[in-house]
Amino acid sequence: MERAREHASAGELSGPAQRPEAADTALELLVHGVGGTTPEEMLDDPRTVRISGDETAAVYRRVDDADAERRPDDYRGRPVPEAYVWCNLTSGNGTRALWLLLLPFMVVNLAHWMRPATRGRTRTVRLYGLLVRLAGLTLTVLLVAAACEVALDLTAWQCAGTRACAEAHSWLGFLSPDLSDNGWWSRPGRRLALAGLVPTGLTCLLWYLSHRTWSAYESQQPVSRRPEPAEETGRTGLGRPGFWYGRRLVARLRAAHTAAGLLTVTAAVGGPAARFDREAGGPAVLGILGLLLYASLVVGAVVVLWVVCRRGRSEHRLDQELDATLVRGLPLGSIALFALTLLYAGWSRPGWHSTGRLPGDATFGGLALAQGLLVITLGVVARVLYRTRPDPRTALSGLAGPAVAMLACALGGVMSGGVAQRVADWLDGTRGSLTGPPVLLTWQASVIPPTLLVLLGLCGRLALRTWRLRRLEMRAVELDYPGEAKDTTRTRRIASTRAMAALTDRAPLMVGVISFVTLLLGAGALVGVLTTGDAPAQAARGSYAFVRGAAEAAQALGSWLIGLGFILLVTSGRRAYKDPAARRTIGILWDVGTFWPRAAHPFAPPCYAERAVPDLTWRMVTWTRATGGRLVLSGHSQGSVLAAAAAWQLNPSVRRRVALLTYGSPLERLYGRWFPAHFGPAALTSLHREVDCWRNLYRLTDPIGGPVRLPGDCGPQVDRAPLKDPLAYGRTQEHPLPAPILGHGDYQADPAFAEERERLLARLRPEAVPGPRPDGDAAT
Repeated sequence: MERAREHASAGELSGPAQRPEAADTALELLVHGVGGTTPEEMLDDPRTVRISGDETAAVYRRVDDADAERRPDDYRGRPVPEAYVWCNLTSGNGTRALWLLLLPFMVVNLAHWMRPATRGRTRTVRLYGLLVRLAGLTLTVLLVAAACEVALDLTAWQCAGTRACAEAHSWLGFLSPDLSDNGWWSRPGRRLALAGLVPTGLTCLLWYLSHRTWSAYESQQPVSRRPEPAEETGRTGLGRPGFWYGRRLVARLRAAHTAAGLLTVTAAVGGPAARFDREAGGPAVLGILGLLLYASLVVGAVVVLWVVCRRGRSEHRLDQELDATLVRGLPLGSIALFALTLLYAGWSRPGWHSTGRLPGDATFGGLALAQGLLVITLGVVARVLYRTRPDPRTALSGLAGPAVAMLACALGGVMSGGVAQRVADWLDGTRGSLTGPPVLLTWQASVIPPTLLVLLGLCGRLALRTWRLRRLEMRAVELDYPGEAKDTTRTRRIASTRAMAALTDRAPLMVGVISFVTLLLGAGALVGVLTTGDAPAQAARGSYAFVRGAAEAAQALGSWLIGLGFILLVTSGRRAYKDPAARRTIGILWDVGTFWPRAAHPFAPPCYAERAVPDLTWRMVTWTRATGGRLVLSGHSQGSVLAAAAAWQLNPSVRRRVALLTYGSPLERLYGRWFPAHFGPAALTSLHREVDCWRNLYRLTDPIGGPVRLPGDCGPQVDRAPLKDPLAYGRTQEHPLPAPILGHGDYQADPAFAEERERLLARLRPEAVPGPRPDGDAAT
């Protein structure tokens, strides 16, 4: 079987010339949604063949349709179906489930794309992106600092320096001055130098994963083309030539974040030695080296901040340049400084003993303060942008980005605090010989129980609202199925499904409340550390019995919960490695979370759309060029988002040959509300006017898909009335068995799907192709 071939060189098209005999052929390109499927299921045929692509993402046809363009007479009146299968980009193997550990990085990257739609304000838009990039940088430093806390402070400094703890963990014996008879590794500086290899290895692993995943997923070049004049108006960035190719920015950020991680480890290893040299009055040469170390760290931090602040995304053209000197030199320079610091810290210092804990409170406190200030400033900037083009459908009135950035910082705090608390409990057990992690982490753990109480109250409110909505829906269900014998159980089940599906629209409320409470309680924890310097239980000793008991309970419960949260995250990844069902669920999470390119954090999970969107664009462009035909782009769920993004990447002449059929689509319900700058009403309206035609199907029982809600007369031209679900209330001639409630799946089972599909295909047939439309006139 001969496969169809597509050739690309340096981002320019090449291929066979248009075949006149294939000009009457129509193509139906199917794009599946979250969770993935098989080409056999999409094409409804057990015999399929891959005509383009690889094991990661590919286009399939039925075996009988592989050479359809050579037999155009066999396809008059019906399209050639193709299936684009991209599920392996997100849930192809179990190791990707471990990307859950990168969840804070992914969430802060989403905050970058949640910028409100605006008119003008170019500098303010750049400031918004800069603030999110700085928040992402603090998360990298926080993660590496947590690794330093575990490896250097708790393990090498406290446990190895305490006889009782070292005896309980024999593998630390060679580091203990009491058990190794002052062996070579028992010196405090040498213990820190050896332990510093752990967070250094973590930083290098993050660099490697970022580089490898970009090469595998995001290095596909989009179709090279000139920007359209309309794109310069800021209608949507998804149509810009360089939107899906962020090589230069990702490389710069990867170098900066890698250097930031290495500088954090360098400070953790060399800082204690420099402080001892300065305070103990040691040799002058060591004191000078300590000052040089501090100066080098300051210079390195300034350079990292300059790199992060200097440049954002370049989308108006395909940016293939690479700052090679910067990308290579910054990490290498940080590694060289770290290596010199290892030699400096390992120098013999008589009289230096490890007592108490390393001074990590200032580091974690400074990070918490910086994150809070960044989130507050980001909220002010987002509000300024929102007021230039207010839209009542925008989530949280434009504050979705700051709220999500706050959640990313909270997730980072839970993960760092959870690791530190659990490792401290594991090392110390019930002996009480260790001082423990920094006090701020204990305060942050103590505010988790109040946060959960607020969350429980919010869930209760939503449950009450859902119960009331279900009562209203029961009346609506009876009106939707007139003349049917009343079945209370059946009616309640349908009404409950509709009410539960409506909870998706309440997500902004939950995110906003949780983010505000997290910011408020986090600020309280920071104030508690600064004013008392003790853990909550110790700080409340002189208070009333009720206050003291509440503080002790919050501290104990919070410590347990913060560790439990991290353990659940890790076990979820392990379970996903072994359980295909769990792996599929986590794959759905990544389908939603990793659609966007890595613009704020280079260590976030890879963006599958930087592979999928160019794939779809190349396929549509090469097929229309070779055949001169027209096509229907049919997308379900997340596939409809990919379809819209690919349509925006087409030249106007090709875009006019495309008809869109979307079903179960989150284009407006999720993306339009949370990402208004790219999927807002103006962007979706322009897409409707520029493609040949667009129809959208949805159900009231669908928790993900919904109407597109275009303003004015465009709305009814795109959205069909809600489909009935279930198709039949009771047993009928067509449905002798009870019809299922389909919700988000199996839209093809509804007769309306075939009807709308046939309408679109009828428009694309040569004898029915309409003339050019005026800009303001949308065809149905």
